Parts: sequence; C-alpha cells; structure tokens
Amino acid sequence: MAKTTVMGAGSWGTAFAVVLADAGNDVHIWGRRAELCEGINTQHRNLDYLPGIELPETIQATSDAAEALADADVVVLAVPSQQLRANLTDWGKHIPDHAVMVSLMKGVELGTHKRMSEVIAELTGAGPERIAVVSGPNLAKEIAMREPAASVVACEDEAVALHLQKLCHTASFRPYTNTDVIGCELGGTTKNIIGLAVGVCVGLGFGDNTKASVITRGLAETARLGIAIGADPMTFAGLAGMGDLVATCSSPLSRNRTFGEKLGQGMTVEEVTAQTKQVAEGVKSCQSVSELAKMHGVDMPIAEHVAALIAGEMDPEQLVKALISREAKSE
Repeated sequence: MAKTTVMGAGSWGTAFAVVLADAGNDVHIWGRRAELCEGINTQHRNLDYLPGIELPETIQATSDAAEALADADVVVLAVPSQQLRANLTDWGKHIPDHAVMVSLMKGVELGTHKRMSEVIAELTGAGPERIAVVSGPNLAKEIAMREPAASVVACEDEAVALHLQKLCHTASFRPYTNTDVIGCELGGTTKNIIGLAVGVCVGLGFGDNTKASVITRGLAETARLGIAIGADPMTFAGLAGMGDLVATCSSPLSRNRTFGEKLGQGMTVEEVTAQTKQVAEGVKSCQSVSELAKMHGVDMPIAEHVAALIAGEMDPEQLVKALISREAKSE
C-alpha cells in the first residue's frame, strides 16, 4: 500500500513496524546498530527489545538512514523524545518532501517545552498536513504479539488521518482518527508522569484506592493543561487519554510504572536508570511538563512532585504525603 519507514528499532518502533507489515505495507526499519538490524533481516527477531517475537519476513532493516528513507511515503519517528532534535538534524534532510511524518514519541522537549510535532515542524519545515501522531494504550509487546488493541491516529488534516488509518488497520489493531494533535500528544506525555507516580505508590505498598486516586487526579491535571494550550478536553476521555493512562498505570509491562515502583521500593533514580534497558520517557518529561504548566498558570501537583522526586528534592514518602495533605477543595 505504501513504502513506510520506521526510524527507531526499539520495542515500540518495531511493534508498529509489525502492524504496518500486517496491513500490507512495504516496511523498512532504521536502527543505530548494524548488528541489531542484521538480526531483524536474518533471524526475523529484534533480539534486544522483543526477543521472543517473530517478525514478518517482509520487514527490512538497515543502519543507513539515507537508504531507509529513500522514496518513503510515510516516515514513522520512534526515537526517544529527547533525542528527536539531534536525530532529525542528522538525517532529516533525507526525508522525502512528500512524506507524511508520524510521531510515536511521547514527550515534551526539555528547554523548549515543545511537543514532538512542533519539533518536527521546526526542523523539517513541514506543514500540519504532513505531521501526524499515533497514541493510545499500546504496550509494545502486546501489540507485537498481535493481541487486540486500539489507538488514535491524529492529524490536523482529517484526510491524512484517514489515509494513515487505512495503512495501519489490521485484524488485531484498530486505529481511530482524530484531528486534535495537541490533545493526543499531551495525553501520551503526561500519562508517563502519572505512571511514575502510580508506580511509586505501588512500590510503597499502597493499594487500589491510592492508585485510582492518582490516576483520576492525574487525568484532571492533564485536561487542565490541555485546555490551556488548545486541546479538545474530550480527547482525554478517549484512547489517547484515559485509555493510554490506564494501560500505563496498570501494567507491569509499563516502563514508567516499573521505574516508579523501584523508586518506591527505595532505589535511587541513578540505580534504576542503570538497570533500565529502555527509556522511561516520564523521567525526563516530568520537568518540561511541570515547567510548561507553570508557564500557562496551570496547577499540576502530581507532575510537579514527580519532577521534584526525580531531581532528588523529595523522597517517595514525601511525594505521597504532599499530594494527600494538599488543601481540601471542590472536585
């Protein structure tokens, strides 16, 4: 149906490549390391990130960015959010002028406070009709195993969203369209921060009431910031909001919840980072999201306290106590 190139051979990039291949597309993956790409090509396995899952034989991988991007109709960006700028600066010139760029990334850039679509627009000069986002309750391993799941494909140009929807619709992956790029990106970013907070509560031994309280108030924080920066609040009630939030906060497969759980058990940020193979995006984005909220005069205590925890200014017990002891008010 289309030549699609996934830039990033991590677990989510590889899982989405499986979706694209199952939908009948010509799929290429770019990865930094030649040996990982060789494993995908010869063994049909991503041995580092999804070792037990067989990949479609039609997926081809290369460590040559120019080769991967040549003649691509759709370019899927699946690198860590804080590394997007450096990556696009390196190989963005090879992206064809007609290609639609699809962000799988969930973060707000440190320093600039830009969402990933804004970074893409800045560095490539692409208009909103060439920039899209995929976000939802999409734990990579479950997607790669073809367990039933749904997601949101968002683009300001609805026709482009509909086209992309067709390119990633399979028997097990059901994409819905949306034109609220801001809301979908923000929901995907903040859920990682809330997932960290829920993980801390789990690590401290607290139960479902505590988790549900943090999830619900975290969603309220997300909606407040979303409204302030132009999102549709209804987006946060859907797959890219509540759906993604529930999956991240509930599953042991979630990197961010797992990271927070280890912090709650007494490990330091440095210790958890050293033993974490994949990036827990909320660890970086908590600072930029907290700053973005302050810039817009929005109260986001969970994001603020998680940022303080990561910065070493607060311990897990203090985080929970600070949230519970806040002034009582109307919901």
